[in-house]
Amino acid sequence: MPRLRKTTERAPAAPGRLAVRKTYKLYVNGAFPRSESGRSYPVTSADGRHLANAALASRKDARDAVVAARKAFGGWSGRTAYNRGQILYRVAEMLEGRAAQFADELLAAEGGTRAKAEELVAAAIDRWVYYAGWTDKIVQVVGNANPVSGPYFNQSTPEPTGVVAVFAPQDAPLLGLVSVIAPVIAAGSTAVVVTSERAPLPAVTLAEVLATSDLPGGVVNILTGRVPELAPHLAAHADVNALDLTGTGDLARELEETAAATLKRVLRPREDEDWTADPGLSRITPFLETKTVWHPVGV
Repeated sequence: MPRLRKTTERAPAAPGRLAVRKTYKLYVNGAFPRSESGRSYPVTSADGRHLANAALASRKDARDAVVAARKAFGGWSGRTAYNRGQILYRVAEMLEGRAAQFADELLAAEGGTRAKAEELVAAAIDRWVYYAGWTDKIVQVVGNANPVSGPYFNQSTPEPTGVVAVFAPQDAPLLGLVSVIAPVIAAGSTAVVVTSERAPLPAVTLAEVLATSDLPGGVVNILTGRVPELAPHLAAHADVNALDLTGTGDLARELEETAAATLKRVLRPREDEDWTADPGLSRITPFLETKTVWHPVGV
């Protein structure tokens, strides 16, 4: 019996019927709604071929995503770190099961060779496993017992900051995307993610993986659309606690100034980011708050 290869290409329709083509939607609160405006925009391949129409998220969609992320924050941050790690590991398992599909989508979006696309998919899977391992270790590494003069215990411990608006890199539609989402949720925050405008399709497929990976609805919300349209509203939103400005390009400075009005934490874009490099803790710690507790020692 011939071996079948997984692919995103649709098999030819049977005679007398039309092929069922995939509809790319947003991912908000664990569901897949269309944009409330009904708008979409064309997505093309690296060589200019039409691939699909992606939903064009609006300001209302961004607000809905923030509401969903805020609602999910209490339950997600309240889970044990070990359980969050289990869920992130499950995401890696599900992504690996669809590795061929992701490779096809990367190949269409970025061109190059299939071997390179498969290498990037493997790196994205490994990145989920990497952050799954950090969920129950970050407190021990970043927190500490402080030496103080007096009969007190003094301990500092990191806590998740809340709702983080993440602007995914424009030029790394899977590995870069995973590298900015996973550290935010690993430490207990929730995310509203604006994808690469040019290559959003891997992000929508990732949303399907998240929806089947035990991740509660609202922990990650994925918006496809235009950064200049969505970013100012998220930067000014009073219920967004932090921004990752990686994919905002020339808008970063303006957005940082807007975020200052509501005292948001901000992670600035980095020049020539190497998404294949060991990320360390550089994307977890910006979205943690440190709580220090004093307790008297019995004499």
